[in-house]
Amino acid sequence: MRAMRMMMAAAAVVTMTGGAFVAGAAHAQGARPTVSDPAGPLPDPSHIPVTLPKDIKWTGQEGRQQMGVLFGDPNKPGLYGVIYKWYPGNFSQPHFHDQERYAYVISGTWWVSTSNVYDEKTTYPVHAGTVAIDKANTVHWDGARLGEKEPAVLVLVGMGPVKTVQVDETGKPKPAAPAR
Repeated sequence: MRAMRMMMAAAAVVTMTGGAFVAGAAHAQGARPTVSDPAGPLPDPSHIPVTLPKDIKWTGQEGRQQMGVLFGDPNKPGLYGVIYKWYPGNFSQPHFHDQERYAYVISGTWWVSTSNVYDEKTTYPVHAGTVAIDKANTVHWDGARLGEKEPAVLVLVGMGPVKTVQVDETGKPKPAAPAR
């Protein structure tokens, strides 16, 4: 049930981020408006909060890997949704997360591996339109291969807080980096 709710939330986010918002079947009597008619007012934010693309807060480095929070917070309890951009030639290192996460590839090709050893030849292409489940406590790593024409863009939905644990070549957790 929890997984179904999260997938439904992910589907809603993907629909909105893809720019296709499906209107309800009910409409007022009379002539139906078209896209050339003026837009109505911004929805009441207490009913439907709207975040414009320009207002999404991005972290990371453009040209390498970026993450934008769509809703919630991966570091706090509760449902969250983030969008990742993996630019060609960039990958994470082998790691795992302590919580299950659900991914939908919006555009590009996301390359993933479940090997404990970092070797880009072991990555598998996950194309736009594909759903993947990142199982809790299982090693993987991901990114976009050099030569791709566009970044891999994906939405991840999960329950926070979520921890990311780097692993060595045997799949065992690496010691935590010293606090700064």
